[in-house]
Amino acid sequence: MVLNWNVVARTLGGLLLFLSVALLMPAAVGAIYGEPSAWSFLVSAAIAVSIGGVSWYTLGTPGREDVGAREGFAIVALSWIVLSLIGALPFVLGGVLESYTDAYFETVSGFTTTGATIFGGENTPPIESMPNAFLFWRSLAHWLGGMGIIVLTLAILPILGVGGMQLFKAEVPGPSADKLTPRVRETARRLWLIYVGITAVEVLALLPVMNLFDAVNHAFATMATGGFSTENGSIGQYDSAYVDGVITLFMFLAGMNFALHYRMLRGKAITVFRDEELRVYAGITLGATTLIALATWSPTAGWFAADAAATAYSSIGEAIRYASFQSVAIITTTGFGTADYELWPTLAIGTVFLLFFIGGMAGSTGGGVKVVRHVLLVKNSFREVKQLVHPQAILPIRLNGKVVPKDVMGNVLSFIVLYLGLFFAGTLVMAALGLDLMSAFGAALSCIGNIGPAFGTMGPTENYAHVPALGKWVLSFLMVAGRLEIYTILILLAPTFWRR
Repeated sequence: MVLNWNVVARTLGGLLLFLSVALLMPAAVGAIYGEPSAWSFLVSAAIAVSIGGVSWYTLGTPGREDVGAREGFAIVALSWIVLSLIGALPFVLGGVLESYTDAYFETVSGFTTTGATIFGGENTPPIESMPNAFLFWRSLAHWLGGMGIIVLTLAILPILGVGGMQLFKAEVPGPSADKLTPRVRETARRLWLIYVGITAVEVLALLPVMNLFDAVNHAFATMATGGFSTENGSIGQYDSAYVDGVITLFMFLAGMNFALHYRMLRGKAITVFRDEELRVYAGITLGATTLIALATWSPTAGWFAADAAATAYSSIGEAIRYASFQSVAIITTTGFGTADYELWPTLAIGTVFLLFFIGGMAGSTGGGVKVVRHVLLVKNSFREVKQLVHPQAILPIRLNGKVVPKDVMGNVLSFIVLYLGLFFAGTLVMAALGLDLMSAFGAALSCIGNIGPAFGTMGPTENYAHVPALGKWVLSFLMVAGRLEIYTILILLAPTFWRR
């Protein structure tokens, strides 16, 4: 079958119409705070309406068209690119950024919930000096991209009809898409209700120590596992154990499969706690917290590094506070920071480094490889060893008591190969552009994992402003590829995708 470009273009037009509505929200914030640059959001919204309206109303007759597999992949992959192209306009029109490349990088980082920022560099303004409208736009882009604009579309645009499952599969992170109900639109609606509900609870929890604007922005960034903050020093700027605790909890919840939240709301907590991936996710987080706490607590820091006293915490409570926050921030790919982990002892830095390769649970807003893939990879490795001892035995791989199909295992193994391949290719490109090896390595790993902070010159206290323009476009591609689980974006580059 030939790709139905009318369906693709019209659906992208519908998404642009939705984007135009979203752009009105930061415009309203700018108006409330009396910021003249708020007009840039109105102009951008008008551009989105013009392009989206033409595509939506002129390309074919609206109806319950079936979106096939090709159309689904094309819509999802192109939507992140198109929406970011328009969403970047306010930064340039409003005079906040001079370079459209910088604006596009920041917008892609927002929509993909990466949290890598160019603000705070030599040629870019510090975050605190930005108008509130733009601070809110960055956080809103996070929040919309977290659960996925396509999933939101399934909930509000009935024109997608029965073909919506193709978009749902292409958009929802993880090796498989969990349908909570037989109808995809109902599934999307319930996912968003849970997402909105938990976000609202976090806003209320932060209000005792933050103003409403900061609470909303940080709740948006937390639940999207994005990491954009209204402060240049991120969460560490508040220097509050209460803030750290609240955001650690909600980052952990955001890194969970949202289908588990749904089960808990239905009173099935026992089945939730039996979930194998959740137990591993919690175990890795606990283990990483323990290792980092031991490596950064004064009485034990000397066990791992002779010069660790300068960066060690005097009390075990303080060590656990910073260790747990940073462990959860990295494994969930949120990327918030309360400490410069590059100054920690080697064991702590090594633990953080390993967390960069983990990611949240499948079906969460987190990025990365995902915990379930690591679980299946380890099980497959043990299965291969047993198979060598008992070559005639039938040894199926099980997850939560169910046999994992061979095609799913094949998907997991090939995903990891592609993930590592893109990561190494990105590292080589960044090194060729002049970055030192550690910075090139960290930037590629952070962007494909949608984490944000990295190592070297892109560490937790640094930014991406100094990256060459070509490098920012390469990293933007890695962010989109990582957010869409590699396959969705790479499939557009395959010649077979465009053949009959």
